[in-house]
Amino acid sequence: MSRTPSIPPADIQERLSRELNVWLCTVRRDGSPHLTPVWFVYLSATFWVGCESRSVKARNVVADPRVSVALENGNAPVVAEGAARVHRSGFPSPVVEAFARKYDGWDVGRQVGPDSERVLLEIPVRRWLLAGTAQ
Repeated sequence: MSRTPSIPPADIQERLSRELNVWLCTVRRDGSPHLTPVWFVYLSATFWVGCESRSVKARNVVADPRVSVALENGNAPVVAEGAARVHRSGFPSPVVEAFARKYDGWDVGRQVGPDSERVLLEIPVRRWLLAGTAQ
């Protein structure tokens, strides 16, 4: 792709704003992949994913921040790589507001219980592997 790695074409940016799920691939401690569909928002060349702190994906990111993300449509693939950071508090208000708009009021910052902490994964795009064209 000839564009700056962090800026996808306009049609891809539009898909990222409306599609509900992205597949998140993290790396387990033994080096094997862990792949899960997740809700996300994409803002300023960064994917944001909310999850439980004790989830496999969150634990994997703490141990090894390398991740890949992919939209669900295999006929028009969008795949990116990055290094994830875990936020445990102080979630950026533009990100919280974007989740609420996209997912009918869902509050990514709301804790679900006394034994459960929600975290926010920040995934700045390092490079786009595919952006709308199967290879």
